[in-house]
Amino acid sequence: MASADSLTVPEAPALTDVPLPGLPAGPSTGLTPAIRERLAAAARDSDVSGEPDRPALALLRESGLLGLALPYEYGGTGADAHGLNSAVAHVAQVNASASIMLFQHYAVSRRILEHGSPALRRRLLPQLARGDWLAASAWSETGAGANKKQLSTVARRTPDGGWVLDGAKSFTTSAGLADIYLVLAQTEEPAPDAAPDTGYGSAGQTFFLVPADAPGLEPDTSLRLTGMRGSATGFVSVRDCHVPDTARLGPIGGAASIIAGVRDSGATLGAVSVGLAEAALDLAHRHAERRGLLAQQAVRHRLVEIAGEVEAARAIVERAGRRTADDPGIATLHSKLVASSAAERVINAVERMLGSAGYVASNEINRYGRDARAVALMGPTNDLCKELVSLPWNS
Repeated sequence: MASADSLTVPEAPALTDVPLPGLPAGPSTGLTPAIRERLAAAARDSDVSGEPDRPALALLRESGLLGLALPYEYGGTGADAHGLNSAVAHVAQVNASASIMLFQHYAVSRRILEHGSPALRRRLLPQLARGDWLAASAWSETGAGANKKQLSTVARRTPDGGWVLDGAKSFTTSAGLADIYLVLAQTEEPAPDAAPDTGYGSAGQTFFLVPADAPGLEPDTSLRLTGMRGSATGFVSVRDCHVPDTARLGPIGGAASIIAGVRDSGATLGAVSVGLAEAALDLAHRHAERRGLLAQQAVRHRLVEIAGEVEAARAIVERAGRRTADDPGIATLHSKLVASSAAERVINAVERMLGSAGYVASNEINRYGRDARAVALMGPTNDLCKELVSLPWNS
């Protein structure tokens, strides 16, 4: 494990599989067929049990995928947003819960890379790149709304210059599995030059990186979801939780500007939806082949229409990841809206094609549908995406 004052890290693990699309040349990092098969089995098990998918997390560590978001100097692979979206979509094809955990890990890793102090980056990023640590976001809470305003979680200064956090977060992915949480709290010292209202977050909010073993931090995974049942989405409370000022990410009161910059990265939850849509399309093809339905023109043409929806969703997610739009942030928001809606339409169409076979509880199309619906509700929710796109029109 790298020390806090050293950038010396082990070489990235060399895997045998071909690199995922969009990843840079170098040590092969991806999903072998064996890992994909084990991830799929883990998804089926956790969907039945509703328990956190610990086997999937172990497989993500084994795959080397947890280091994609970070540059070589910290032991990562140096993938761009297109590469991250590709990885998330590939994982979502076989295990959507694992893809959400992966997406959140990437998001926190990149925020530390962009806004962390040199000492913070040296201390944390090698561990995140190697997969020794899993990162999670703890932003949402009951009563704050999808736009994360009016937080009840507060952080107050202590005489020694540190902070004490008090509050409770809800719908935190990887609760109880993560090794470090990016906690959003209201501070008593809003920045004098706080950014204007961006529709997400508000002035006076600050990010803190809190290790899972910090006294006062308690995860609760008793929440039982309809979809993404293996994602360990639950509650995280911070009660009289003391952290040093070095745990602060970014300026005091500057969280809203950090949040506003996230969408410009091109990384999008739409990638999860693309993976689910692809999985549903593959399932439809297998069903049609197995039942001898491909001889029917109507079936073939319906499959073509469904494939077109998948291609369109994939294209807009790729555009977001490549950041080629005039406004990359708006393109990222649109990518989540379009891809998540397309995934639900694709899955519904495939379910109708399956007929009575899709009405069997064990048929995977039912899990795909529940998981796809969950993406629309994840932050920013689809309704909030629409508000963030349209908010500047009022100015």
